Amino acid sequence: MTEVRRVRGEAELDAAMALRHAVFVVEQHVPLAEELDGRDREALHLVAVSDGNVVGTCRLLFADGTAMLGRMAVAPGWRGRGIASRLLAEAEARARSDGADRMALAAQTGALGLYERAGYHVYGDRFLEAGIEHVMMEKPVA
Repeated sequence: MTEVRRVRGEAELDAAMALRHAVFVVEQHVPLAEELDGRDREALHLVAVSDGNVVGTCRLLFADGTAMLGRMAVAPGWRGRGIASRLLAEAEARARSDGADRMALAAQTGALGLYERAGYHVYGDRFLEAGIEHVMMEKPVA
């Protein structure tokens, strides 16, 4: 059974950060300086945990009624099992409970289907971030 929830303690946060490093820096070749943007201490971190292991993570940053979703990562062996969709649903619930009326994110274009199925809409032009094509997406959550 996989539990999706807010991170509990430094050990889980460290595991979430290690997963992000493995996915973004090692697998996708994102420069470490771009992955570690200095905003993790102010973020709300969510994790998917199975048998005590962090298998998925994302974070939320809040500003002016918007919850900005970022750093969504799922361990390779856990992809295709609905982990990202469950993290997204929990992020939306947390955003609503914390007073946000809108979720926004910079989606890698390879993940557009995940976000479109969840009701997100593209706005703006495609752009490169860390050498990977992205597009901005949003959804009302109030």
